[in-house]
Amino acid sequence: MSQNKPYYLPLHLRPALEASLTCTAYRLLMVVEQEATRTGTALYLVGGPVRDLILSRRSKDLDLVVEGNASELALKVAPQMAGAITVFSKFGTATIKVGRTRLDLVTARSETYSQPGALPRVKPSTIHEDLNRRDFTINSIAIGLSKSSFGQLLDPTGGINDLKLGHIRALHPQSFRDDATRMLRAIRYEQRLSFHIEPKTLRCIGKSLEENMLSTISPDRLRNEVDLMLREDHPVKTLLRAGELGVLSGIFKPLTTAHWISRLSQYDKNYGLLSYLAALTYPLSAEEGETFIARINMVKRWAKAVRDINYLKQIEQSLAHPDLSDASLFQLLNGRSNSSAAALASLTQNTLVRDRLVKYLGHLRYVKPLLQGKDLLAIGVPQGPKVGQILQKLRTARLEKRIKTRKEETQLARRHLRSAEN
Repeated sequence: MSQNKPYYLPLHLRPALEASLTCTAYRLLMVVEQEATRTGTALYLVGGPVRDLILSRRSKDLDLVVEGNASELALKVAPQMAGAITVFSKFGTATIKVGRTRLDLVTARSETYSQPGALPRVKPSTIHEDLNRRDFTINSIAIGLSKSSFGQLLDPTGGINDLKLGHIRALHPQSFRDDATRMLRAIRYEQRLSFHIEPKTLRCIGKSLEENMLSTISPDRLRNEVDLMLREDHPVKTLLRAGELGVLSGIFKPLTTAHWISRLSQYDKNYGLLSYLAALTYPLSAEEGETFIARINMVKRWAKAVRDINYLKQIEQSLAHPDLSDASLFQLLNGRSNSSAAALASLTQNTLVRDRLVKYLGHLRYVKPLLQGKDLLAIGVPQGPKVGQILQKLRTARLEKRIKTRKEETQLARRHLRSAEN
């Protein structure tokens, strides 16, 4: 698209934006637009919201670029938004969150990378330079929102044509050397939009993997990218594609193609993030699991899911024992990650193990005595560990179907109390 002859979107842009954005996002957009108009600041909608608008997809978050000081503009509008604001002065950016909606306000900038994987050095620039420093052509489109340029469409890299073709295209051959996390982003966009990474970009990804560029990325940044993959609407497809292209093994070699995770697609379930993570690490040994935990600096609940899927894998034979009682099943699984148990229920080849895991998750884990700690104190159980011990015995008796009523629980609790006293 020629920059000498600007193209303007039709006059119905505003209702189109309102239809494309959530109510909160559109309200925030109007507040920022009004303040930018009042101060004469050049304001542009960029990236994902523009892409989604063109594709008639719904957007929750906003990416806005100003030719000016984004932090100052954000601080002026924040009081009107009743949201939390975070300013990153070093990068000329600000983030405003209202509920689950996120607004990123960025100073138009250019970037240089001192070395692969390093955070960029930035300096203020124009909207055209800003669009040319982005990751993919489909994210390098902008719409003017200022009074003088309202509706003007900027597409210096051919992003609209790639949207028509369904292509994910990197802006330049060094893109994945500058920031190797773009490999994971390319896969996310490809699977989310049902697009294809175009051949030249695929070759660039392959070359960057050969050069081990993912090793240049910090553990925290890698964990964030893995988190984003696991939060996609169809994470199994995303993970399988990452395995197919060698990106997963580039993050951690033993993950290989992750072909085993396809078993989750056989079950019509809405798994949580931790279940997908547990499934991804299912074949890893305990030692490999610990290495992967360190590789991406996992938070505690992530690490627990990884360790527990390994534990559950080791006790599969016990879970398959024909004489395993409900009480024993509960003891084996209690305290372990339910997300890991859900993952194993889909990954195991043993139908008995699967049935027992489903029974535990759907029923047994919720079994508890009718009596509470205060009830035991009232019948003379001394305050302290004895209360918890008797409650545990009552739960076991319920699981074994030896008691059903509150009266039977009270009688059993009294017997345990007398036994302890003698």
